[in-house]
Amino acid sequence: MRVNRILLSTSLVVVALVVQVSVLARLHLPGAVPDLLLLTVLGLALVYGHVGGALVGFGAGLLADLAPPADHAAGRYALVLCVIGYLAGLFKPDNGKLKSATGPMVVVVVAAVGTTLLYAGVGALVGDTTARHVGLGSLLFTAALYDLLLAPFVVPGIMALARRAENDPLAETSSQAKKSDISSGWLSGGTGLRIGGQRGGLKVRTVRARTARAGRIKGVKRL
Repeated sequence: MRVNRILLSTSLVVVALVVQVSVLARLHLPGAVPDLLLLTVLGLALVYGHVGGALVGFGAGLLADLAPPADHAAGRYALVLCVIGYLAGLFKPDNGKLKSATGPMVVVVVAAVGTTLLYAGVGALVGDTTARHVGLGSLLFTAALYDLLLAPFVVPGIMALARRAENDPLAETSSQAKKSDISSGWLSGGTGLRIGGQRGGLKVRTVRARTARAGRIKGVKRL
């Protein structure tokens, strides 16, 4: 199960980062850049919980810190996504399935705003004042808007993949095969017993019929 989580999380994070850097960042939209990496972390955190969300967020953020064209200190985005992944994992549903889309949309908006604020706050601590020059208000609004528009196309699919990996279809298939073998064995055994019982009944009936006939013949001869 842990291997499935690692493989799926790594694959999704790498694909999200490549798409974000090579496609979304080159759209030159006003304000912030749609954060596909954040949506990937949120989708996995809503299935894996707070611990898994924190680990996935830290790994995804660290990969984004080291991937070009990163222009900030390494570990900055890893810290932000680690905190966001942990908090988002606290809203994991008990049965793993969401009853409505309202909850995830609220989580996406809060995470987009929180990520921007945390990123700007950590940048201010290390002397990066880029957010002040760009305008923090416009960054918050555009980040929440872009992520909210992109979330319905990303988060449900990622959650579905994560739940499917958690269910482990290979194990289920093998267990179902074993159950079918056991059930078929019981059925065949039951059928054999029934057939045997029927054969035994036929034999008893045949013997009784022969005895009755013999008695009748003897009775005729006696007469």
